[in-house]
Amino acid sequence: MDRGDFKENTRITVTYKDSNGKLRPGNFYVYKLFDDFMIVRRTDNDGLLRKMPYEDVVKVVKSKAADKSHLFYVPDEILEEKMWQDRDTMFHYASAPGRGK
Repeated sequence: MDRGDFKENTRITVTYKDSNGKLRPGNFYVYKLFDDFMIVRRTDNDGLLRKMPYEDVVKVVKSKAADKSHLFYVPDEILEEKMWQDRDTMFHYASAPGRGK
């Protein structure tokens, strides 16, 4: 697959290759697209931010634009390409004063 098959702020269901080369199903939220990879968050598992190369995606089963009320916010600094040069995953914890955290 290539960059043209994906859009930012969408929810996708895909078949992808894990780190061992095994095919796996997955549900992701696409944050940002770069030339060689995209930044996604698993919506059905651990919620980690991940760097996913386009060639790891074998098939897009379903793609849906996220509603305005269901957008996941991550600071722009975390989504910069230089932050992802030497990492594959990142845990991001957000708190808000209105939510008692």
